Amino acid sequence: MRITLTERAAGKIAKLFAAHKLPPGACLRVGVRGGGCAGLSYTLDATDAPHDGDEVFESRGVRLAADPRTAPYLDGTEIDFDEQWAAGGFVFRNPNARRACGCGSSFNV
Repeated sequence: MRITLTERAAGKIAKLFAAHKLPPGACLRVGVRGGGCAGLSYTLDATDAPHDGDEVFESRGVRLAADPRTAPYLDGTEIDFDEQWAAGGFVFRNPNARRACGCGSSFNV
């Protein structure tokens, strides 16, 4: 399983971690839950440490964690950060998504 961050996303996450004074071992939990207009929604959560059983890896200096149940939905996903004023935020480029909603925050496989 592999999730990658663009340089822009990694920079934004590093700034958020620093602003919230997270410890050096902190990681970004990336997940999927049911919901959204396309069926599945992405989740992002900063945490001090990964949970037991998480798949843990690193991209551009940021530790990432995903639980094994949702990891297959995320394999190959690239996370970017869009700084547009109205529609800015994290953007997911998921090769497993067969359909996505218009805003890109939910998908279906």
